Amino acid sequence: MGMTITEKIMAKSAGKKRVEPGESIWLNVDVLMTHDVCGPPTIDIWKREFGDKAKIWDKEKLVIFPDHYIFTKNPQANRNVNILREFANEYNVPNYYDVGTDRYKGVCHIALAEEGYNLPGTVLFGTDSHTCTSGAFGMFSTGVGNTDAAFILGTGKIWEKVPESLKFIFEGNMPEYLTAKDLILMILGDITTDGGTYRALEFDGEAIFSMQMDERMTLTNMAIEAGAMNGIIKADEVTEKYVRERTDKPYEIFESDPDAKYREVYRYNVNEIEPLVAKPHSPDNRDTVRNVAGRKLTKCYIGSCTGGKLTDFYNAAKIIFGNEVKTPTFIVPGSTYVAQQLEVETINGITLKEIFEKAGCVIAQSSCAACLGGPADTVGRAADGEVVISTTNRNFPGRMGSKKSEVFLASPLTVAASAVTGVITDPREFL
Repeated sequence: MGMTITEKIMAKSAGKKRVEPGESIWLNVDVLMTHDVCGPPTIDIWKREFGDKAKIWDKEKLVIFPDHYIFTKNPQANRNVNILREFANEYNVPNYYDVGTDRYKGVCHIALAEEGYNLPGTVLFGTDSHTCTSGAFGMFSTGVGNTDAAFILGTGKIWEKVPESLKFIFEGNMPEYLTAKDLILMILGDITTDGGTYRALEFDGEAIFSMQMDERMTLTNMAIEAGAMNGIIKADEVTEKYVRERTDKPYEIFESDPDAKYREVYRYNVNEIEPLVAKPHSPDNRDTVRNVAGRKLTKCYIGSCTGGKLTDFYNAAKIIFGNEVKTPTFIVPGSTYVAQQLEVETINGITLKEIFEKAGCVIAQSSCAACLGGPADTVGRAADGEVVISTTNRNFPGRMGSKKSEVFLASPLTVAASAVTGVITDPREFL
């Protein structure tokens, strides 16, 4: 019996020829990432458990991105960033990307890709559930709690159980009205928020490999919304081009064997899928945009590690071009690089930034912003009674702010169409 791509990468990391689902192994970690929410408690646990003479196992493999609660006057949030800054200075951490400096990058999951930390065949852990985003690069990447992260920080190792794999094959050519967000919402509606619990979600098929990296990252990003341990896509020439433009570090490409064992295999024809939403209050509460069209909105939000990439904004701008938004619409670039590119990328000779500004959108600084709710002064935060449509990843009560708000999750195309009309709108009306 062959092995899946996830099993092969884990076997390599563990120094084994073969691993099987259910087997527990020691993994050697290639990169540990943390941020301002979970970094401080991770550091505290590490110092407590490893003692006064604690040493980072490999400073080059530790990456720290403040990104969650950044542009706020909240003293607790500011203190968390100060703790990271003090730690980075005390231990001379080279890969610390401090806010308020030219090194600040924005959302960790997008920055990991942009800064060349995502390498095919490697193992990356982060103190954030959406660390599975990096799996789009043909690598094993998952989130861990603060205690496990502290152990990695001191040893470079972690004890993990090899997951079973689910395979999702998307056949056909992607229609212009669909994005990766629609595909992952389709999956979540089918398997629910616990259908992938402690499993690997592997994405395959013609439609997947026609996508650029931004879109592939959206798929693996929301694997955790199914409870999955990781999402993964085999690296191909598109992946390699992206990686080689950003780093010269070595990597190894793995792919699943033809006889690899999967718990289940799902097949879809993308031409049979229409624009989708996740209705309040769960990412698996799937419906078609057509069925909920006309619902009045109070806010539209395009951003986050899921929907704040350059391709997301290009898709949104295609619809917003030449129009004005009828409801407050927030454009939150996922990274400072993406923010810069909004002033470079054009449609009909007009930059994306100009398109959004002329339409009346609010363009915010790069960060997680309202995706995780945040302090009261967080830009785009949902207030009591609001009905929001968003490109983010979760719509549990209170996720984007008030527990008395409602959040619909959708693609950038659907959010943009809805922003122009002021009600939930099928993007096919504009395409």
